[in-house]
Amino acid sequence: MWIYLIIVIGVLLLAFLKQVNQYERGVVFTMGRYSYVMQPGWRLLIPVFQTFHKVDIRVKAVDVPDQKAITRDNVPVTVNAVIYYKVAAAEKAIIEVENFKYAISQYAQTTMRNIVGEATLDELLGQREKIADRIREIVDAETDEWGIKVNNVELKDVSLPESMERTIAKQAEAEREKRAVIINSEGELAAAANIAAAAKTLAETPGALHLRTLQSINDISSDQSNTIVFMTPLEVLKAFDGFAKKMNNENK
Repeated sequence: MWIYLIIVIGVLLLAFLKQVNQYERGVVFTMGRYSYVMQPGWRLLIPVFQTFHKVDIRVKAVDVPDQKAITRDNVPVTVNAVIYYKVAAAEKAIIEVENFKYAISQYAQTTMRNIVGEATLDELLGQREKIADRIREIVDAETDEWGIKVNNVELKDVSLPESMERTIAKQAEAEREKRAVIINSEGELAAAANIAAAAKTLAETPGALHLRTLQSINDISSDQSNTIVFMTPLEVLKAFDGFAKKMNNENK
């Protein structure tokens, strides 16, 4: 007799006793009406009269599938993202929305398409964090009524058509060529300024040009295969000719 009584009591305890893990909350309904949120541990419920739903309150990552959109400057793109969120109010997540996981995924897809449509291609490629923050703000504000807290949104990939990728590559190549031409012209300008300054110094200093000429001849003469042709002012030739005649007369 006692054995049967113990078995009945054990069965009743199993029916009455419910376990809620540390990372969960239990939303209890009594005769169909919301009563309270069950905290972690072992809790007693009255069968038939009371029911409960477990809600996982850990941070979850929702992968937003590829979404095709058109940017503000009429460029078709494909964008995907990931949303990190957690349940902040378990009772709202059960009462206010039928399936909060599906609902937040669908709302995030719609929001992402709308935000991408408001941005240009350059903004989408260069300001991903800003656009992701904008998506997070909108989704978080909407899902507050569902008891959901959106922690972060990350844009994983932005895909462009192949024709647009080739156009961007050509634009980048043209930009690099532009910078190369500018740098080359700046070098030529600096060289020209230095040459002009050197020429001015040579012109203002007596005999400097002749010394520079002799130095150049000396540099070239290191290779015997070179033939050097240089011009000499007539005054110098006349001076040498007069000096040669004078020396001949003295020798006679």
